[in-house]
Amino acid sequence: MTDNKISRRGVLRGSAATGAGLLLAGSGIPILAEDKPPVLDLPLGAAGKLTVIHRTEYFEEAQNMFRDSVAAFAKAKNVELDVSTTNAESFGDFLGKMTAAVKAGNPPDFAYTSNVNISQMNALDIVEDVTDVVDEAIKRYGSIMPGINAEINGRFDGKWKSIPYLGSTTAFLFRGDKLKEKGIDPATLKDLSSRREAALAISGPDFYGWGLTPNQSGDGYGFLNAVVLAFGGHYTDETGLIVQYNSPETVAAYEWLAETYDRNGKYAAMLPPGVESWNDLGNNEAWLAGSIGYTLNAFSVYANSKRSKNPVFPVTTLLRAPTANNGDSRDGGFVGGWLTIFKNAANVDLAKQLALEMIDPKNFTPMSALAGGLFMPAYENLWTKELIGADPNYAIIKEQVSVPNPFLGETWPAKPAPQFGAIRAQGLLEQSVGNVIAKRMTPAEAVKDAHDKIVQLFEEGGIMQP
Repeated sequence: MTDNKISRRGVLRGSAATGAGLLLAGSGIPILAEDKPPVLDLPLGAAGKLTVIHRTEYFEEAQNMFRDSVAAFAKAKNVELDVSTTNAESFGDFLGKMTAAVKAGNPPDFAYTSNVNISQMNALDIVEDVTDVVDEAIKRYGSIMPGINAEINGRFDGKWKSIPYLGSTTAFLFRGDKLKEKGIDPATLKDLSSRREAALAISGPDFYGWGLTPNQSGDGYGFLNAVVLAFGGHYTDETGLIVQYNSPETVAAYEWLAETYDRNGKYAAMLPPGVESWNDLGNNEAWLAGSIGYTLNAFSVYANSKRSKNPVFPVTTLLRAPTANNGDSRDGGFVGGWLTIFKNAANVDLAKQLALEMIDPKNFTPMSALAGGLFMPAYENLWTKELIGADPNYAIIKEQVSVPNPFLGETWPAKPAPQFGAIRAQGLLEQSVGNVIAKRMTPAEAVKDAHDKIVQLFEEGGIMQP
């Protein structure tokens, strides 16, 4: 292939229902990542029945508000409703099941998801053109926030294939009270290494400064990518077609990670028990229990601590994204939630109306004000003074999703493309770092091994390497 696309076969292989990384099981390499996620059956779409699937929220009240708004819409339209949750992580089986449902002609009408790669769904040709809905949303609610990289992730050949719903950023959270006790100014914690030293400094008996997992999870994947990118490592060149993972920069990142998670090394005192195998709930639970000092999260832990009046909330300090080692900014946000309508759905027009209903401030703003950073607007005019005033840190979030030239994220220096979603779905990053932490491979060996697997993945998908 000569263009920036992976074949349909390659996409489906990358998101196979066997679960990420499980293809390595036969190699004799033990797997640090979780077992494959539970199999969740998708509802069957049918004419006259609005079928909606949505992600499971860590913040139950927000999830209930979302479902209540969907139910109110269905009642107003006098239509039967089938609403359920799904595991839409890219390492789950969502893409494979949705592809089969579209081919069978009975997919759900509407999905609200976060971590499904839109470029993969576009490559699989399983989603509707929703340009008219996005254009109408912009007309009503203003421009899409420039810092969330919406167009490069959801618009292809001039057509929107999913509707931006949430304008999000990652929450980098420190225990401000612990920093103050040690005389550490949060403003000085610019990069990953300074934050690692601070995490060690605030550690003590039954309190662990470092709450970041390298395990297969949304938070773990985001953290590991941040480390590799901070050191200058990257998956491919600017075209997205030539694998360049095996580099001195990536090896240096792996060495840093090996040093960080060495249970016999300098930083052992800051590591919570079992942090190497946490899932996305691990850091939430530890933070809310008051046992860790630094973590990153998709604001769910922040929202939960705010809602429950947890003692950690008033002593939580929100930091900007850590800079790269060379000082380059990594600020920016991402589309934290997409509204998607599937091809061959029985009720496309009704699903488009539902999408606009969910963005309407009468439904969106109360959920956003409540959910403590989880549900922030993707559209400029929804960032009202009242909303920003609802939380002391909302203004910081708005700054991050407003940057005019946001960092591209995991695909840097290339733009998002299906092949990157396939890398994530295979769990190659987490698996290779796990091999280093468990001392099964040296950093150099693990990087080369991951590089070779990415090459194989690309070539099986039709992107031949030189």
